[in-house]
Amino acid sequence: MNQQTPPEDIAEADVPVDIGFLLGTQVDPESDRDTFRIGDLSREFGVTLRTLRFYEDRGLLSPERRGTTRLYSRRDRARLRLVLLAKTLGFSLTEAKQIIEIYDQPNGPRRQMEVALDRFEEQHQVLQEQRREIDASIRAMEVSIEFVRSKLATPRKG
Repeated sequence: MNQQTPPEDIAEADVPVDIGFLLGTQVDPESDRDTFRIGDLSREFGVTLRTLRFYEDRGLLSPERRGTTRLYSRRDRARLRLVLLAKTLGFSLTEAKQIIEIYDQPNGPRRQMEVALDRFEEQHQVLQEQRREIDASIRAMEVSIEFVRSKLATPRKG
């Protein structure tokens, strides 16, 4: 999962994500708005301006330009929500874009949900396997730490 992320966004990964917000299961106070400025989305989603511009460069968002002002549509906002959801679930930006772009195909909304479900289930298995590997590494590390501690605590002969 080669995820290309601007360096300053690494700290964002440490922030607990409101998965309900990203899934759109909560009441949306912004549902009546048609356009959003870059700062609006940055604050709402907790991402940097640079992140939004990066997503634009990658073709994930396509704001309207009025001079130097970027105006994001509801569609851009929905796409950003899906990008951040995909990122939270461990998908690359390329994988997120592939899922998002299905929406514009024939029978897109339903097909997008079907593909997303398949990919989510696959990713769930990948993450479960990674967890097993990490748990095994942690156990091996604990045994190794105790071994080295015991060696250091034992007086050397000779």
